[in-house]
Amino acid sequence: MHLNIYDANKIFRKSIIKGFFEPQLLNLDFKKSAIKHPSITDDGLMQSDLLHIFFDVDTGCDYPDGDEWFIVELLFPHDVKLPDNLKGADYFTTLSVEEGKTFWHHRELIRFKYGKSKKLDDALEFLESKYKELHELLEPLQKDLK
Repeated sequence: MHLNIYDANKIFRKSIIKGFFEPQLLNLDFKKSAIKHPSITDDGLMQSDLLHIFFDVDTGCDYPDGDEWFIVELLFPHDVKLPDNLKGADYFTTLSVEEGKTFWHHRELIRFKYGKSKKLDDALEFLESKYKELHELLEPLQKDLK
């Protein structure tokens, strides 16, 4: 059987995520999320109900270097208005979920390999710091979510 580049990259990405990123995040006090993502079928991870991590293994699978990176989606699954300073490409953009409801998300490209050189620890460190940064920005909103 011969795999096309899309399928090969998807399998490779899933194995890196399941074999490295998820176990490492679980070691960093993340736990399985009860939230379902509107377009990503795999389960997410979270440290708190404010922000959830999902791995997008499909986007870019057809690229020749698709075995070197994937997209992580940081989901704020609350239908609330965000202050303007938290909106935009560097922070959060809207994600339509169901009729009239909107969640917020941030997408980030995670590059874990450069040619033959794996940078898994660097990628994990970046992912953890991005999660902490965005989580801290959302913390003042926590009181409005009850």
